[in-house]
Amino acid sequence: MIKTLAHLLIATLLLTQTATPAERQREPLLVFAAASLTDVLQQAGPLYTKQSNVPVKFSFAASSALAKQIESGAQADAFLSADQDWMNYLQERKLIKAETRSDLLGNRLALIAPKDSRVRLKLQKGAPLLAVLGRNGRLSTGDPDSVPVGKYAKAALGNLDLWSAIEPRLVRADNVRVALMYVARGEAPLGIVYATDAAVEPQVQIVDLFPESSHAPITYPVAATTSASPETNSFLKFLRSDAARAIFTKAGFTILSSGAAAN
Repeated sequence: MIKTLAHLLIATLLLTQTATPAERQREPLLVFAAASLTDVLQQAGPLYTKQSNVPVKFSFAASSALAKQIESGAQADAFLSADQDWMNYLQERKLIKAETRSDLLGNRLALIAPKDSRVRLKLQKGAPLLAVLGRNGRLSTGDPDSVPVGKYAKAALGNLDLWSAIEPRLVRADNVRVALMYVARGEAPLGIVYATDAAVEPQVQIVDLFPESSHAPITYPVAATTSASPETNSFLKFLRSDAARAIFTKAGFTILSSGAAAN
């Protein structure tokens, strides 16, 4: 009986050692990504796994929070930021592989309101945004001190001569999806989010898009971290594939060229 069990154990070990890479259980890639990429990456991840047999796990939050986590030692394999500043932050600290960095996607900045709102407003210099908010209404967006969407919003409102009036009325959300939630629930009559976020939330409507000239281009750089596993490069390549691009395009993102970002 003992010999039989020993033989079975040896046979099991031999099968494990001779299994092909595709048959072995692989460690998942851990990808840190801006909250606005939640829906598209949750669709793209399983496609990559199906092709490569490499599982992918995502951590979604504000780019600022994710960059700080990587700086603190979080073992992410890749980082997708909603702006250049936080990718620059990690590159300056030598926490990403600069040669893998490129701009992946573009987006638009949108003013939103609850679905049943009757607000009509054209975003231009001197627009009566404060009057639309009313006496006690507030505008929800990401915290302009750190969250990319909030930084874009501050720049856009400033260039339209609206920032000084609106700043005291801000609801400073931790990330763009929280800002979106406040408007969807009717807790804020207006919000500033990305157009792609507004598109996935049926309880909001886009009032208007901000002029692209009112803020820096909204770009999503991607890069492997210095602690990335070898499979990370294949994942970055997959993000440029036709299958991934179809998901991004359908969601409303702009596909950017594959060239490395200028620093």
